[in-house]
Amino acid sequence: MTAKGGDDRKALDGLARRYAEPLRRFFSRKGRTLDNSVDDLVQEVFLRLLRRANLQNIAEAENYVFRTASNVLIDHRRRGRVRREADHDQLVEFDHASEEPSAERVLIGKDDARRVAKALAILPERTRTIFILNRFEGMSYSQIALALEISTSAVEKHMMKAIAHLMRRMEQDS
Repeated sequence: MTAKGGDDRKALDGLARRYAEPLRRFFSRKGRTLDNSVDDLVQEVFLRLLRRANLQNIAEAENYVFRTASNVLIDHRRRGRVRREADHDQLVEFDHASEEPSAERVLIGKDDARRVAKALAILPERTRTIFILNRFEGMSYSQIALALEISTSAVEKHMMKAIAHLMRRMEQDS
């Protein structure tokens, strides 16, 4: 990693420590009440910031962070409108117990699960544990931080690392 990349990571770490909780409150006030949805939106803000060049040179960081958060929320709502999410019924409302999945769907599901398990297996143990607790056990970042006795910011960093890793691995395997 270059010195510039290291400076960007330090700048992102500082922004995450300072703004993660205010961003959660911002998204919660804007109508996103589910813990995972709020955490996903906060994470998206930091992923966008990480992709930005010269992160350490952001003037007026608070304005920039919340402008990015507003853009994330706009994009999230726009995707919801385009996908007509309000017109969709929640899957849990239906009883699909009598419907058998096709053999093809079962094979695709098993293959996807195998690829994800393989990608997760090569992550560092703590990163893997945090990802599993959030995505499979449904724990919020703050619950994970409390359980593992680490900061919420550390949980966010592990999740960003895990998601980026899984995305790369799944793209490579496609």
